[in-house]
Amino acid sequence: MTKKFSLIIFTDLDGSLLHRDDFKFDEIKEYIKSLLDEGIIIIPNTSKTEKEVEEFIKELGSDLPFISENGSSIHGLNLINSNFPNKIILSRGKQKLIEIFNSKVSDDLKAKCKFISNMNSKEQTNIFGLQDDNLKNALDRKYTIPFKFEGNKIEKNKLLKILRSSSLTMQEGGRVLNLGDNTDKVKSMNQVIKIYKKVERKIKVIAVGDNFNDLDMLRNCDIPCLVFNDQFRQDQINIDNLVVSNKPSPEGWADVIKTALVKLEY
Repeated sequence: MTKKFSLIIFTDLDGSLLHRDDFKFDEIKEYIKSLLDEGIIIIPNTSKTEKEVEEFIKELGSDLPFISENGSSIHGLNLINSNFPNKIILSRGKQKLIEIFNSKVSDDLKAKCKFISNMNSKEQTNIFGLQDDNLKNALDRKYTIPFKFEGNKIEKNKLLKILRSSSLTMQEGGRVLNLGDNTDKVKSMNQVIKIYKKVERKIKVIAVGDNFNDLDMLRNCDIPCLVFNDQFRQDQINIDNLVVSNKPSPEGWADVIKTALVKLEY
């Protein structure tokens, strides 16, 4: 039976598809592969680095296009169509971002920004829950700089305003803040959709996330899916047609996808 449309799933990884603490997804690995076998395109859209996503793909055992570092770079679209580019970079390099940060942010606010790269390995492990090569891969960033902010809410909003006026962003994830360029998950997602529409006009999009930096992605798709996160106030979210799991990842990911597919009559 010919499908009425092509389907793309853009998904966050940590806390959405991967277990929040041990980053495993064994329970749903075969389900993910069955979706791929049906011709569904799955694109991780994550704050993780290129190397981290490559490790995830290796463990999955199936090649996937992906978006890394909160929309900074798009990889492997040629897997969808050989005429599509292998890599698209949407961000300036992190050294340029640090230069702008240092020139625009006041000393008192800088002092409250604790960059993860300046911490010792024990502190880094405590924050990321990673060790050895996994920690090294998480710190191998080309376009974003993770940090902890130790100021109050007023100071945080002041910092955010300064960064925005300097064409920078401060993305809020589950474990850290990320200083980045003027790009994000939804901009990169829309870039992929724009490219894909050159060869396929009928497209439906499912987006899956679990945290603040996923919300714009969820607001700009056909079926938004939110995986349970006990640290995230779901009742504060106003998104139409939202599918919500009552289980955490990874099982919660499979649950919302199954519901979304029913809604789309796929």
